[in-house]
Amino acid sequence: MTTAPRRYHVTTFGCQMNKADSERMAGILDGMGLVFCEDPNDANLILYNTCSIRDNAEHKVYSYLGRQAKRKHEEPDLTLIVAGCVAQQEGEALLRRVPELDLVMGPQHANRLQDLLEQVFDGSQVVATEAIHISEDITKPRRDSEITAWVNVIYGCNERCTYCVVPNTRGVEQSRTPEAILAEMEELGRQGYKEVTLLGQNIDAYGRDLPGSTPEGRHLHTFTDLLYRVSDVEGIERIRFATSHPRYFTERLIRACAELPKVCEHFHIPFQSGDNDILKAMARGYTQEKYRRIIDNIRKIMPDASISADAIVGFPGETEEQFEKTMELVEDIGFDLLNTAAYSPRPATPAALMADPVSEEVKADRLQRLNRLVGVKAEERSRRYLGRSEEVLVEDINPKNPAQVMGRTRGNRLTFLDGKIDELKGKLVEVKITEVRPFSLTGNML
Repeated sequence: MTTAPRRYHVTTFGCQMNKADSERMAGILDGMGLVFCEDPNDANLILYNTCSIRDNAEHKVYSYLGRQAKRKHEEPDLTLIVAGCVAQQEGEALLRRVPELDLVMGPQHANRLQDLLEQVFDGSQVVATEAIHISEDITKPRRDSEITAWVNVIYGCNERCTYCVVPNTRGVEQSRTPEAILAEMEELGRQGYKEVTLLGQNIDAYGRDLPGSTPEGRHLHTFTDLLYRVSDVEGIERIRFATSHPRYFTERLIRACAELPKVCEHFHIPFQSGDNDILKAMARGYTQEKYRRIIDNIRKIMPDASISADAIVGFPGETEEQFEKTMELVEDIGFDLLNTAAYSPRPATPAALMADPVSEEVKADRLQRLNRLVGVKAEERSRRYLGRSEEVLVEDINPKNPAQVMGRTRGNRLTFLDGKIDELKGKLVEVKITEVRPFSLTGNML
């Protein structure tokens, strides 16, 4: 008698890194003969790939887990896995809190999922959170899109920003070799992918840990060198990258982006605060003046480039005047998009122990004021597109209007246009922009 294959479901919380990790883990499960299913309640293996950057992301995981842990009492063959940053941060404590769990695994162990699961299927309860060297991955990710793909270039982070849990959860920087990255991109090009986003928690640090340097003492492999190396992979029409750190961001990188036709005109460079004392308390390693110089430089060399960033309000000790400096920076620069968050203390980070926390009411008020300004500035930035012709890569159907398809401009603005998805999916089309909104555009295909 043959038993039906196990059915698995993956739920992903958090950043692009996590999405990329989930795709790799789903690829491993496919390779093991499991079958993907949309509904977690039909699955007999459930994997939560978790995020601990903010408090509420963590609470969400526990509420999802609670429901499935109950189900496990009726269906003992249900396998429950918590992967990602909450797993790394909580480790054994997760098992004490949810004893129904079978496997707790940190982000560095994503490529080892098969070995770990085999131990689980043999009857063990497994915790894999020790620091390891990330092995080069040979599995094929089960990618969510057929048009755009993530490619990791560097794992981990050596920065020690005082509010951030990432170095604790994702470990030290480990760059992949240029050869491995190039091979993955060439394979994506053969499979018909049109756009690749290169990922790193701190992408400008790429290559610092790889051997070799030039006679002048420059690292042999920098992120800019990597861009030149992968910029003409056959079939790949667009290259994006994230996330840049102002401390390591170079003019050489801007010039490469200006020079290489496939690299999109979009930079994501978090500034976190517009006040130098707060930046110092955050251990960011730059001043707001330096940040402004970077943006001036981008606008001098690539006047039309889109710029997005991240900002935190309500960091411990932040005064109203210091918050106003963040508002000033946002007013002066005019971001195309800004991800904002109220500070939330994370376990085992220095900021969690800092004196003078800002009250929840003040945080909420500052966040709201900042978000209002972000919307106003984003709309001003969108206006430059009105009447222009923009190249859009069609990715999907507009969920709110099935007569329309949607995609992104090179500057990363979401754009809607009339058309049939089966004719246009994966195509680069020229679109004349007829309507602008703060974070999206509408136009007609030329």
